[in-house]
Amino acid sequence: MALGLLGLAGCAGERPNNLGVREGMLAPCPSSPNCVSSQTESEVHRIAPLAVSGEPSAAFAHLKEVLSARSDATVVDDLTDYLRVELRTLLFVDDGEFWLDRANAVIHVRSASRLGYSDLGKNRSRLEEIRGQFLLAHEGK
Repeated sequence: MALGLLGLAGCAGERPNNLGVREGMLAPCPSSPNCVSSQTESEVHRIAPLAVSGEPSAAFAHLKEVLSARSDATVVDDLTDYLRVELRTLLFVDDGEFWLDRANAVIHVRSASRLGYSDLGKNRSRLEEIRGQFLLAHEGK
């Protein structure tokens, strides 16, 4: 049983060291289809950013509340306009990023699997779920 648990722990992978905002951009997605980003032109990887209405800091605070309430999300970096979270499924850890682009009134998003080639659409579906929760929280306040 202990060996099985160690094998599952190996599915988490190591935290990438290339994440964060550099020159107004989140890290690019790899060529594999297990990543989505609002800052790519690739149709395979493209996902819409979160729209911000009203005061940007309040919108970002609502997003933090949404992520903090999720049992599958652990905040790793919480900066003024940037959040990095680990998003867990049963066996795997994905890295999620959220950057408040005040100039364009959006929150750019990126989510990528640490391991494997295909995620069977999990990163996209999870971010769309977060989008729905964000819209409810943002419009409700």
